[in-house]
Amino acid sequence: MIAIVLALAGGSSPSIAAQTAPAAAQGASQAPRSPRIPSRADFLSGEYGRYRANNDLLSYQLSVRVDPDRKKISGTNKIRFKMLQDDTRIQLNLSADLNVNGIRLGSTPLKYERDLDTVYVDFPKRLLAGTEYSIDFDYSGSPRETGRFGGLAFRKDPKGRQWINTAGDSLLWWPNKDQWRDEVEWMDISVAIPNGLVDVSNGKFVGKTRLPGGYTRWDWHVHYPINNYDVSLNIGSYIHFEDRLGDLPIDFYVLPESIEGARRQFAQARPMIEIFQKYFGEYPFVRDGYKLIEAPYSGMEHQSAVTYGNHFANGYLERDWTGVGISPLFDFIIIHESGHEWFGNAVSAADISDMWIQEGWDTYLEELYVEARWGRDAASRYINGYKPKVRNEEPIVTQRGVHSTPSQDQYFKSALFLHTLRNVIDDDTRWFAMLRAMFQRFKYRNIMTEDMVEFINAQLGRDLTPIFNQYLRRAALPTLELAFNASDGTLAYRWDADERDFAMPIRVTAAGQPLLLEPTTAWKIMPMKASRDAVEVATDVYYINVKKYESR
Repeated sequence: MIAIVLALAGGSSPSIAAQTAPAAAQGASQAPRSPRIPSRADFLSGEYGRYRANNDLLSYQLSVRVDPDRKKISGTNKIRFKMLQDDTRIQLNLSADLNVNGIRLGSTPLKYERDLDTVYVDFPKRLLAGTEYSIDFDYSGSPRETGRFGGLAFRKDPKGRQWINTAGDSLLWWPNKDQWRDEVEWMDISVAIPNGLVDVSNGKFVGKTRLPGGYTRWDWHVHYPINNYDVSLNIGSYIHFEDRLGDLPIDFYVLPESIEGARRQFAQARPMIEIFQKYFGEYPFVRDGYKLIEAPYSGMEHQSAVTYGNHFANGYLERDWTGVGISPLFDFIIIHESGHEWFGNAVSAADISDMWIQEGWDTYLEELYVEARWGRDAASRYINGYKPKVRNEEPIVTQRGVHSTPSQDQYFKSALFLHTLRNVIDDDTRWFAMLRAMFQRFKYRNIMTEDMVEFINAQLGRDLTPIFNQYLRRAALPTLELAFNASDGTLAYRWDADERDFAMPIRVTAAGQPLLLEPTTAWKIMPMKASRDAVEVATDVYYINVKKYESR
C-alpha cells in the first residue's frame, strides 16, 4: 500500500494550495506535450468519408506471388462489397510504392485515380444500393520496408535462408479498404512461393498446390471477420508441431534450429488459452485454430496466426518488463499478443482513436493472467509496475477522422484505469460477469468507446461516464484532495478533476479502520480526528494522485 503525502503551508481553509509534488513522487509526468500536426495523408487515411461509407465489405480473395530473390510481389485481390447508397465511386488503398496493374468489374476495365496511398475507383454506371458487386484489383511491385517491424520485409534467417514476414498496424502491401470500421465477413489467402519454403497465414490451412516454374501455392481460409492489418504472410523454412485443447487445434511453426526452445516455451500457450476462456468464453476463432509462428521481430497479434520473436525466454526480450519480479515468470509476447485474439481481433476498435479498446484491455488481460496463475497480490504488483511508463501528457482517445496513433498511455494508463474500475465496482462477481457479457456482446464487432461505456453502464446500473471521460478523454489523473483541520476535528475532501461531474467512491484507511469516501468535485466535510499521517489511500488499488493538507 502506497500513500503519497505532501507537506503543506499553513492555514485552515481546505482551499489551501499544496506544494507541487515532484514527478517521481507522483509516478508520472503531467507536462503538456507539443501537438503532432496531422498531415494530409493522416486525413485521407483516417476519414470515413462518402466513398468508404457508401459500401459494406463482404469478402476478400487475395492471391499473391512472392519473389524473394527480386524482392517483388504481384497478385490480385477480389473485393466483394454491397452498396449502401447509390454511387459511382469507392475508395480503396494501396501503397504508393506499388503499381496498380488494372481494376476490373467482370470483364470491364475500370478507371481509377491515385492520391498518395488512396485509390479512388470509378464505375461507368451507377452502383445501386442493396446490390452486391465484385471487382478484381491487380497490382505488383517492390514493397518498401516501413515502421518498427518492416511492413513486408524480405530478410534472411540466421542460417541465411529466405525469411519474409509482414507486420504493422497499417499495411498497404495489398489492395484493400484500409480503415478499421468495416471488416470482411471472410477471406481467402493464397500465397505462391518458391518450392522448399513454407507460408503460414491467417485462418485454416486448406492445402498446397505445385505450380510451374518451381513455385508452390499455399491456401488459407479465414472463417471470421478480420482487420486488414492482421492479414499476414510468414514465409520461411518452417517446421511444424502441434497441441490441442478440446476441439481447438494449436499449431506451432518455427525454424528448425528453434525446435527445442519452442517446445519448452510454447507449452505456455494452451494454459493461457484456458485462462482467457475462463474469463471471456470460448476462444473466438475455433474454426481457424490458434497458431504461434516464429518471426524476426518481437511479435504481432495477427488473427489466428500470432507471431513471436521473444528469444524463447520469459519476460520481454529477456528483461523484467514491469520491474517487480513478476514478468520473468511468463513469456510476455505469448500472453500479450495472444490476448489480442480476444481484444483487438474479436472485439475491435472501429477507429484508431479508440485503440485503447484493443491495447488497454489486452494489457489488462496480462493482469488477469497473472492473477489466475499467481494470485491477486502478484497481479496487483504486476499492473502497478506499469506506472513509470505512463506519461499523462495527452488524452488516450484521440481525434476522430485523423489517422493518429494514440500515445503509449493507451496500454499502461488504460490498464491501470481498468484495474481501478474493478476496485471502484468492488464486487468481483458483478465485475467478471460484466467482462464476459461485454466480450460476448461485442465479439466480431467494431466499436467505439461510447458503445463500451453505454454497455458497461447498463450492465452495472451506474453512470460511470464521467470516470471513463476523465481517464480516457483528459490528460491528467484525478487528484484526491484531503484537508485536515485539527482545530475542529474535521476532514474536507474532494476530487480535483478536469471532468466537472467526476465522482468516484474510494476506500481509505483512517487510524487502521476502513472508510468509504464518496467525493465529487465539490468539497465535502466530515468529522475526522485522525492526523493526515494516520490516513492512507491505497494507490496500488486506485490509479490516482493524492494531496494532503493540514492546517496549523
